[in-house]
Amino acid sequence: MEPRVGIIGGSGLGPELFKDSSIASADIDTPFGKPAAAPWVGDWQGIPVAILARHGIGHTLNPTQVPYRANIFALKALGCRWIIASGAVGSLQEHIHPRDLVLIDQAIDRTVHRPRTFFDHAAVHVDFAQPTCPRLRGLMLDAAADLPERVNVHQRGTYVCMEGPAFSTQSESRMHRSWGGDVIGMTLMPEAKLAREAEMAYASIAMATDYDSWRPHDPDIAPADLMLEIISHLREATESALKLIAATIPRVWEIRRETLPAHNALALAIWSDKSKIPAGEKERLAGLWGKYF
Repeated sequence: MEPRVGIIGGSGLGPELFKDSSIASADIDTPFGKPAAAPWVGDWQGIPVAILARHGIGHTLNPTQVPYRANIFALKALGCRWIIASGAVGSLQEHIHPRDLVLIDQAIDRTVHRPRTFFDHAAVHVDFAQPTCPRLRGLMLDAAADLPERVNVHQRGTYVCMEGPAFSTQSESRMHRSWGGDVIGMTLMPEAKLAREAEMAYASIAMATDYDSWRPHDPDIAPADLMLEIISHLREATESALKLIAATIPRVWEIRRETLPAHNALALAIWSDKSKIPAGEKERLAGLWGKYF
């Protein structure tokens, strides 16, 4: 199967990237049910791509309801070897301003209600010290040079992933800052973990929309006006993220023959006696680990 570059869009990011391309939706099922939405597949400037709306069409799924396993499995089935993901976040640091982009290199997982693995009937332990792919992040850093000067891209950042859907209390937000968190969001996990289990290189662009609750809002700004301001920040950050993705895709394609560490993530990760793993389970997940049996 021809490899593809996978793109997962969060708040505000959809098929706009393909407005000048020929794309079609792919109706696909997985052992974990349907993905949040049928992925769009096609060529972008001659490069095979697939894009998936994380929250479904119309953003109908809250972060806990997102079928992360089905989403990642679907992209794997379509031949994706790399994933560029994006999502809106709150800033936990003064120097990360609304509308800035942050290229995530570390994470703290505070989710509690989401399945975190594909492998429910085997002991599979992937290396996750680096939750995003350094090679892809480096390509995005190179691509950032193509962006307008007004776009501020932070070369690294720690993403605190909370369960949601309610936002943090002020005390929680201050705690996350004390932990060394740079941004806070609700979707990086288990998405990045599942991408590693699926042996796909994964990179994340965090789009800052506000300062979370640790930094008090101006009391003279009405809540409705504050929401409009946040939406404006999201739109601007989304436009910047689209430009960054567009500049990164060709760079990813240039290294398509490289084997990155994530592409062999399961090589030493299956700790179970393979002869004891049920045959039906081996077959059900053959698209993920079949080459190791």
